[in-house]
Amino acid sequence: MKTFELNLSETTVAKLEEAAEHLNLTAEQLAILSLEEKLEQLEAQLHLNPHFKAAAEYVLDKNAELHKRLA
Repeated sequence: MKTFELNLSETTVAKLEEAAEHLNLTAEQLAILSLEEKLEQLEAQLHLNPHFKAAAEYVLDKNAELHKRLA
């Protein structure tokens, strides 16, 4: 496990602490969960999700001729 130190604005810290309190978590726990969730979303957006990547490649291959004409 690796430790990171983050510099957050007072506003962000206040929001994080308030949300964590409502969820019965520590601010650190909520930050970790939020970061993990965001990384999963980014993974899908960056075509690292195999299902999304296969679908995108299918669409691009299917429309390759159209893309050539539009280029």
